[in-house]
Amino acid sequence: MLCRLFPFVVIVLVAACSPLSDVGRAPDFTPSEKSFEHAALYRMPLPETTEALRDSDAASLWSASQRSLLGDRRASRQGDILTVVIEINDSAEISNSTGRDRSGSNSLAVPQFFGIPQAIDRRLPGGLAIGAGVETTGSSTFSGSGSVRRNEKLTLRVASTVVERLPNGIMRIEGRQEVRVNHELRELLVTGHVRAEDISRQNEITYDKIAGARISYGGRGIISNVQQPAYGAQITDILAPF
Repeated sequence: MLCRLFPFVVIVLVAACSPLSDVGRAPDFTPSEKSFEHAALYRMPLPETTEALRDSDAASLWSASQRSLLGDRRASRQGDILTVVIEINDSAEISNSTGRDRSGSNSLAVPQFFGIPQAIDRRLPGGLAIGAGVETTGSSTFSGSGSVRRNEKLTLRVASTVVERLPNGIMRIEGRQEVRVNHELRELLVTGHVRAEDISRQNEITYDKIAGARISYGGRGIISNVQQPAYGAQITDILAPF
């Protein structure tokens, strides 16, 4: 009896560890509590001014804090939020053609040299002769062509958080956005390093000013799974030698 139930137990365990366990369920969101963004938002900031400076600032009509009317509201500290504007409209077209043709001919003969070649020829078997010498010819031809054509267009905006401020003033940012529509989850991830002076007065920065930018745009769900080859086909493509 146990031997008969064993295959079914194995099938149930395999199904629990495979995408079959997600059948009929919407894809889950990525927990934000484990991200650097969450840690930076909830970390207690260090005091910026002393008690005396705070008292003088309260009595003054001018305040340089971010919450004041004329204060600089651009992200500058750990936990601040800024908007990353991604507008990619790149196109590239490259075409190369190469051709090469080479031919050569060499001939070496000694028909007469004081009768020595004729004397040697009479002693060679099979009608061999050295009077004809050596003659070589050769030619080679090569041609090649290649072309590359690419067109990419992407327009996105995502709020990112300053997760770390380096000693030189450079800020490391991380932004994640997830939108679920029915059973399909669209996710956008942006990471990189920015300078405070590159942030605009609207607290925005374009992707081309982000050093080491990593932009990931994709999705998870039923539609994305259908667009992917089956596991067997992927394994076959990896293992097939031809």
